[in-house]
Amino acid sequence: MDPSNRPAQLDSPIVGRLIKYGSRLNTALYRATGGRLGDKWRVGAAMRRPVPVCLLTTTGRKSGQERTVPLLYLRHGESIVLVASQGGLPANPAWFHNLKADPAVRIQIGSDTGDYTARIAGDAERGELWPKLVELYADFDAYAAWTDRRIPVIVCDRA
Repeated sequence: MDPSNRPAQLDSPIVGRLIKYGSRLNTALYRATGGRLGDKWRVGAAMRRPVPVCLLTTTGRKSGQERTVPLLYLRHGESIVLVASQGGLPANPAWFHNLKADPAVRIQIGSDTGDYTARIAGDAERGELWPKLVELYADFDAYAAWTDRRIPVIVCDRA
């Protein structure tokens, strides 16, 4: 891992705002259309092979309010697997801290919404899942190379 390889423009406040507003727009479109719009990620490695998007709703650990974010996901058996990559930035995303504080989450895939319990994958499970996640979206490996933190892999099981 060599964070100095992370593109400098990612640390720009403008990028953070674009991500925030893009996420809000994606969430609104996804909800309004039952997942017909906003259900595929087509950026970076996903340009040629789009990656599925779900909506994750957590409870804010400080505010107690629901927070929803669009995330790439992998189906693994009955579980939904998420990655707290945040584009290889140095800190974990807020949603990750929220689900650590309260693992009861809601996930929407298309028009199907369900209650799940989230947990952080252990070392062996993460080792099994990481290659599958990189196969789904190759940029996850780049993100891991851009940060000193170990990017958490989250497994969500139906509650």
